[in-house]
Amino acid sequence: MYQYDAIDQQLVDERVAQFRDQTRRFLAGALSEDNFRPLRLQNGLYIQRFAPMLRVAIPYGLLSSKQLRALAYIARKWDRGSGHFSTRQNIQFNWPKLEDVPDILAHLATVQMHAIQTSGNCIRNTTTDHLAGVAPDEIVDPLVWCELIRQWSTFHPEFAYLPRKFKIAVSGAEHDRAAIQVHDIGLQAVRGADGETGFRVLVGGGLGRTPIIGTVIREFLPWQHLLSYLEAILRVYNRHGRRDNKYKARIKILVKETTPAVFREQVEAEWAQLKDGPITLTAAEIARIERRFTRPQYQKLDALSVQYTQALAREPGFARWAGRNVHAHKQPGYAAVTLSLKKTGVPPGDATAEQMDAVADLAGRYSFGELRVSHEQNLILSDVRQSDLYALWQEAKALGLATPNIGLISNIIACPGGDFCSLANAKSIPVAEAIQRRFDDLDYQHDIGELDLNISGCMNSCGHHHVGHIGILGVDKQGAEFYQVSIGGAQGNAASLGKVIGPSFAQDEVPDVIEKLIQTYLAQRDSEEERFIDVVRRIGIEPFKESVYGNAHQKREHRDRRLAAA
Repeated sequence: MYQYDAIDQQLVDERVAQFRDQTRRFLAGALSEDNFRPLRLQNGLYIQRFAPMLRVAIPYGLLSSKQLRALAYIARKWDRGSGHFSTRQNIQFNWPKLEDVPDILAHLATVQMHAIQTSGNCIRNTTTDHLAGVAPDEIVDPLVWCELIRQWSTFHPEFAYLPRKFKIAVSGAEHDRAAIQVHDIGLQAVRGADGETGFRVLVGGGLGRTPIIGTVIREFLPWQHLLSYLEAILRVYNRHGRRDNKYKARIKILVKETTPAVFREQVEAEWAQLKDGPITLTAAEIARIERRFTRPQYQKLDALSVQYTQALAREPGFARWAGRNVHAHKQPGYAAVTLSLKKTGVPPGDATAEQMDAVADLAGRYSFGELRVSHEQNLILSDVRQSDLYALWQEAKALGLATPNIGLISNIIACPGGDFCSLANAKSIPVAEAIQRRFDDLDYQHDIGELDLNISGCMNSCGHHHVGHIGILGVDKQGAEFYQVSIGGAQGNAASLGKVIGPSFAQDEVPDVIEKLIQTYLAQRDSEEERFIDVVRRIGIEPFKESVYGNAHQKREHRDRRLAAA
């Protein structure tokens, strides 16, 4: 866990004092709404459909038990008893009062937390693998590099007012679990020909209104030049990115319009002026940041715990949970565990204050007082002894956090949607719940196998619908809420964007549509090992369209009927 130094704490404390005064002046009428808007956004405060929403930063998804208890306290004292963990590995509170926000930020500062740069046209929270530091396939520990980027990007004066928001993701492993190909900048740790550590650099990825898979602009960047190369990319974007149209202001549009080759040339030319300059990294600087992290004091354990294997043999429910929610660990005798926030009937990613307090206790007893937030909106205990897994499972079950559905259809990624967000065209939460109830039978889910289902309430794609094996997008049709369905999206090393299967559907039709897609997949797969995404890639989307709409005439009739109803 990263521990603040005096400079970190001073920056956060001063920001709290600044925003307290800004809020006081706004409430007193001394600041107009237009003047206050950028100030509140710089502190993570949005105005949603019914109330303000405060987005709290969880840098690279890493939390301590103490910090999670602070979040539970905030949910209980200043919200309505819960929080929503987002795809940015942050947490959002949907019901704070504006006049209470300075007090919330002050409370966060006491546990080394803040809401700085969680919104606005700046470099947002850098995200990474939820198994960072413990994954067996890891080349580097990305936590150190994410913290380095955080320190470089926080309050960077040159990049405080970019053309649009900017997101960076880092993968330290061979297998990308951080969705780096759909970020403004994606960094993948690699080893050079001589074994030296470096990064593959991707630029121009992103979802939203214009989804694009990022382009590799440098296959190997020596680690010493990471910050200077990032700075070169941001300078080119800041200089040439559009500011006249927010829908065309993201770096992905600039890369596409200039072409990746030209953009690469511009970055390399800018980098030539920065390379070997004062922000060139040294081993001493990396060591400085490394020392600020507390590290687990692992015990020397057998590679496979006898207690664990015995529990697997005698308890089928535990074995099913372990098969889905327990992950390999680089340290013998340990495992990482996902606590699912996707129990049927609960908004995906939501946790109550009571659950947060309880998870903080679990992390303290089973995982050295640390936990992670994944971009799939679950919580992870990263350092659990295998011999403790059975006891942990029993406690997680009692808390409603042991649903064995990681990687299955009910592990739905969803934004808050129209229930909260003022930008949403349609609700996400009721659709997610309806699908979870349709596929609530765990045996059926396991028969279906690996399947990512993502839901967004609007084109901003906070639910990452473009990279779901099945993606659902809320759309507005003459004032009515409808849902567009796509298939074939994926994250990871073989990232792809889904293709829309046809006209949209009313809310009550969506579970039936998903059922038809699943039945088509089950009928078409060559074996139980062939995943939904594999079948879509093998046979294309036409058989799935046919199963949902029938022939072209029926498809047109469906479209006309739905439009008339709207």
